[in-house]
Formats: sequence, C-alpha cells, structure tokens
Amino acid sequence: MSQIDFKSAQAQHLEQLNDLMFALHDEHHHACPEHFKTAEEIEQEKSIARYLDDPTCLVYVALVNSHVVGFATGHFCELVSTVSKPVLMGSIDELYVVPEYRSKGVASKLCARLEKTMREYGVTQLFVEVWDFNTGAQDFYQDMGFTQHIHWLRKSIK
Repeated sequence: MSQIDFKSAQAQHLEQLNDLMFALHDEHHHACPEHFKTAEEIEQEKSIARYLDDPTCLVYVALVNSHVVGFATGHFCELVSTVSKPVLMGSIDELYVVPEYRSKGVASKLCARLEKTMREYGVTQLFVEVWDFNTGAQDFYQDMGFTQHIHWLRKSIK
C-alpha cells in the first residue's frame, strides 16, 4: 500500500473534497432515504469550502500521491445551555474514507489530528453525531473512546 500523508486541507484539495462529500451524502441517502436528502440536493446547499474559510473550522485530508482518499471536518465553539455548564467543545462534523482505504487506520488518524488540534485550542470535550442506522460509525467512535451522553428519540406521528 502507498504511503498515506495527513495534512490540513488546502484550496487545491477542494474539488476532490467536494467529490468525497458527495459520496458521503450519497451513502447516507441510500442507507436511509426516508431521512436524508439526495447528495445532489445537499450539494446545492452545502459546500466544504465554507470550512476552509472559517477560522473555527478544521479540515484534514488523507493523501496518497496527492489524491485525497479521506477527510474529516470539525469545528469548535463554546456550548452554552440553560441547563448545563458552559464547555469549550469541538465536534466532528464529517468523516469519510473511500471504500478501498477503509479499515486501514485512515479514519483513526484523521480523528486523532482533529482531536490534537482541538486540544491545542483549549477544547475540553469532543462531540460527534451518528445516526442510529450507521452501526459501523457507532462502533468506530466507541473504539475511539466516545461514549453516549444524550439520547435523541424519534416517533413518527403521521
């Protein structure tokens, strides 16, 4: 296997990142079409470019010969609630690795880079939202040390 380099995303990665973001949303739509918009619909509303321009956002890429094979996005802010104490928090917003590079430690290294940077910024807690159908992601994040802290329940009342 070729060497994988991990670094901050740059403008030259944007086209490849948009393709991977499309693939991520396409996988979600196909896994759960009753809740997720199509990747085409999301592509019209959401671009990874906003992360590159926002100083509170982070984007890391995994590169093989200058080709992006995975990425992770995150942001940090102060979580303020009327019922809980304020906390400087970070979140993992998107994480995607092309199928042929999965189970090779790419996602773990991307998350580790996000976590290290968040810690350097003073973040004390890291959050991630994973849909119930995505058991692979749930297992991955639990292996990374994440634990459940809140339960969102859903009921259809059609």
